[in-house]
Amino acid sequence: MTEPRQTREELLDSFRMAMRHVAATVYAVTTRHDGGRYGILATAVSSLSFDPPSLLVCVNRQASLHAPLANAEVFCVNVLGLSNRDVAERFMVGGADRFDVGEWVERHGVPVLATAQSSFICRLAHAHEFGTHSIFIGELIDAHHRADAPPLTYYDRRYIDISEAPERSAD
Repeated sequence: MTEPRQTREELLDSFRMAMRHVAATVYAVTTRHDGGRYGILATAVSSLSFDPPSLLVCVNRQASLHAPLANAEVFCVNVLGLSNRDVAERFMVGGADRFDVGEWVERHGVPVLATAQSSFICRLAHAHEFGTHSIFIGELIDAHHRADAPPLTYYDRRYIDISEAPERSAD
Protein backbone atom coordinates (compact mmCIF):
# COMPACT_ATOMS: atom_id res chain seq x y z
CA MET A 1 0.00 0.00 0.00
CA THR A 2 1.42 3.37 -0.96
CA GLU A 3 1.12 6.40 1.28
CA PRO A 4 -0.26 9.61 -0.20
CA ARG A 5 2.45 12.12 -1.07
CA GLN A 6 2.42 15.63 0.31
CA THR A 7 2.14 18.46 -2.17
CA ARG A 8 5.16 20.75 -2.41
CA GLU A 9 3.33 23.38 -0.33
CA GLU A 10 2.31 20.84 2.33
CA LEU A 11 5.86 19.56 2.50
CA LEU A 12 7.29 23.09 2.90
CA ASP A 13 4.73 23.95 5.59
CA SER A 14 5.52 20.72 7.49
CA PHE A 15 9.24 21.37 7.15
CA ARG A 16 8.93 24.97 8.44
CA MET A 17 6.81 23.87 11.40
CA ALA A 18 9.16 21.04 12.29
CA MET A 19 12.26 23.24 12.04
CA ARG A 20 10.65 25.92 14.24
CA HIS A 21 10.56 23.32 16.99
CA VAL A 22 14.22 22.44 16.78
CA ALA A 23 16.06 24.46 19.43
CA ALA A 24 19.06 26.15 17.86
CA THR A 25 22.07 28.10 19.01
CA VAL A 26 22.15 31.67 17.67
CA TYR A 27 25.24 32.81 15.74
CA ALA A 28 26.31 36.21 14.44
CA VAL A 29 28.38 35.51 11.33
CA THR A 30 30.56 38.48 10.40
CA THR A 31 33.18 39.55 7.90
CA ARG A 32 34.79 42.63 6.42
CA HIS A 33 34.76 43.41 2.70
CA ASP A 34 35.78 46.54 0.77
CA GLY A 35 36.16 48.46 4.03
CA GLY A 36 32.67 47.62 5.32
CA ARG A 37 31.55 45.33 8.13
CA TYR A 38 28.86 42.78 7.33
CA GLY A 39 26.95 40.35 9.49
CA ILE A 40 23.80 38.28 9.84
CA LEU A 41 22.20 36.02 12.40
CA ALA A 42 22.33 32.35 11.56
CA THR A 43 21.24 29.08 13.10
CA ALA A 44 22.56 26.82 10.33
CA VAL A 45 26.13 26.46 11.57
CA SER A 46 27.89 23.23 12.45
CA SER A 47 31.29 21.82 13.25
CA LEU A 48 32.56 19.93 10.24
CA SER A 49 35.92 18.38 11.05
CA PHE A 50 38.56 18.28 13.76
CA ASP A 51 41.37 17.72 11.25
CA PRO A 52 41.53 20.35 10.00
CA PRO A 53 39.32 22.09 12.57
CA SER A 54 36.50 23.57 10.50
CA LEU A 55 32.93 24.81 10.46
CA LEU A 56 30.21 25.01 7.87
CA VAL A 57 27.86 27.98 7.65
CA CYS A 58 24.72 28.03 5.50
CA VAL A 59 23.73 31.47 4.17
CA ASN A 60 20.77 32.39 1.98
CA ARG A 61 22.01 33.80 -1.31
CA GLN A 62 19.63 36.77 -0.84
CA ALA A 63 21.19 37.71 2.53
CA SER A 64 23.22 40.91 2.80
CA LEU A 65 26.22 38.88 4.01
CA HIS A 66 26.26 36.45 1.09
CA ALA A 67 28.29 38.39 -1.50
CA PRO A 68 30.76 39.86 1.03
CA LEU A 69 31.30 36.41 2.58
CA ALA A 70 31.72 34.78 -0.83
CA ASN A 71 34.49 37.29 -1.56
CA ALA A 72 36.10 37.31 1.89
CA GLU A 73 39.26 35.54 2.93
CA VAL A 74 38.32 35.46 6.63
CA PHE A 75 35.06 35.41 8.59
CA CYS A 76 33.96 34.97 12.19
CA VAL A 77 31.24 32.83 13.72
CA ASN A 78 30.23 34.43 17.03
CA VAL A 79 28.22 32.12 19.30
CA LEU A 80 25.80 34.42 21.10
CA GLY A 81 25.19 34.07 24.81
CA LEU A 82 22.12 35.18 26.78
CA SER A 83 23.83 38.50 27.50
CA ASN A 84 24.05 39.13 23.72
CA ARG A 85 20.31 39.23 23.08
CA ASP A 86 20.58 42.96 22.29
CA VAL A 87 23.06 42.12 19.53
CA ALA A 88 20.71 39.45 18.13
CA GLU A 89 17.80 41.88 18.12
CA ARG A 90 19.88 44.58 16.37
CA PHE A 91 21.03 42.11 13.72
CA MET A 92 17.36 41.40 12.94
CA VAL A 93 16.62 45.07 12.10
CA GLY A 94 16.99 45.76 8.38
CA GLY A 95 18.93 48.86 7.43
CA ALA A 96 20.34 49.39 10.94
CA ASP A 97 24.05 49.52 11.69
CA ARG A 98 24.29 46.05 13.15
CA PHE A 99 27.59 46.83 14.85
CA ASP A 100 26.46 49.79 16.93
CA VAL A 101 25.26 47.42 19.69
CA GLY A 102 27.72 45.16 21.49
CA GLU A 103 31.44 45.27 22.14
CA TRP A 104 33.06 44.60 18.76
CA VAL A 105 36.81 44.21 18.28
CA GLU A 106 38.87 43.45 15.19
CA ARG A 107 40.78 40.17 15.05
CA HIS A 108 42.42 38.90 11.89
CA GLY A 109 40.71 41.79 10.09
CA VAL A 110 37.10 40.81 10.92
CA PRO A 111 34.57 41.97 13.53
CA VAL A 112 34.50 39.74 16.62
CA LEU A 113 32.02 40.16 19.47
CA ALA A 114 34.22 40.41 22.58
CA THR A 115 31.37 39.29 24.87
CA ALA A 116 30.26 36.30 22.77
CA GLN A 117 30.07 32.87 24.36
CA SER A 118 32.57 31.69 21.75
CA SER A 119 34.19 33.11 18.62
CA PHE A 120 35.56 31.06 15.76
CA ILE A 121 37.66 32.92 13.21
CA CYS A 122 37.96 31.01 9.96
CA ARG A 123 39.71 31.23 6.63
CA LEU A 124 37.21 30.63 3.83
CA ALA A 125 38.20 27.25 2.41
CA HIS A 126 35.30 26.37 0.12
CA ALA A 127 31.78 27.39 -0.92
CA HIS A 128 29.07 25.25 -2.45
CA GLU A 129 25.62 26.33 -3.70
CA PHE A 130 22.57 24.24 -2.92
CA GLY A 131 18.98 25.37 -3.38
CA THR A 132 18.46 28.87 -1.98
CA HIS A 133 21.67 28.81 0.09
CA SER A 134 25.42 28.57 -0.10
CA ILE A 135 27.37 26.35 2.23
CA PHE A 136 30.57 28.07 3.32
CA ILE A 137 33.33 25.95 4.81
CA GLY A 138 35.76 27.74 7.07
CA GLU A 139 39.05 26.38 8.36
CA LEU A 140 39.69 27.59 11.90
CA ILE A 141 42.57 30.02 12.45
CA ASP A 142 41.63 31.34 15.93
CA ALA A 143 39.09 30.54 18.65
CA HIS A 144 38.01 31.98 22.01
CA HIS A 145 35.50 30.71 24.58
CA ARG A 146 33.90 32.02 27.79
CA ALA A 147 32.81 29.18 30.07
CA ASP A 148 30.54 31.46 32.12
CA ALA A 149 28.23 32.45 29.23
CA PRO A 150 24.99 30.46 28.90
CA PRO A 151 23.88 30.15 25.24
CA LEU A 152 21.24 32.21 23.49
CA THR A 153 18.82 29.67 22.04
CA TYR A 154 16.11 30.16 19.41
CA TYR A 155 12.97 28.04 19.57
CA ASP A 156 9.55 28.49 17.95
CA ARG A 157 10.31 32.04 16.75
CA ARG A 158 11.59 33.32 20.10
CA TYR A 159 14.67 33.30 22.29
CA ILE A 160 14.62 30.96 25.27
CA ASP A 161 16.85 30.44 28.29
CA ILE A 162 17.90 26.79 28.44
CA SER A 163 20.31 27.38 31.32
CA GLU A 164 17.38 26.84 33.70
CA ALA A 165 16.20 23.62 32.03
CA PRO A 166 15.67 20.89 34.62
CA GLU A 167 17.97 17.91 34.58
CA ARG A 168 16.31 14.59 33.90
CA SER A 169 17.28 11.33 35.45
CA ALA A 170 18.48 8.50 33.22
CA ASP A 171 15.43 6.34 34.13
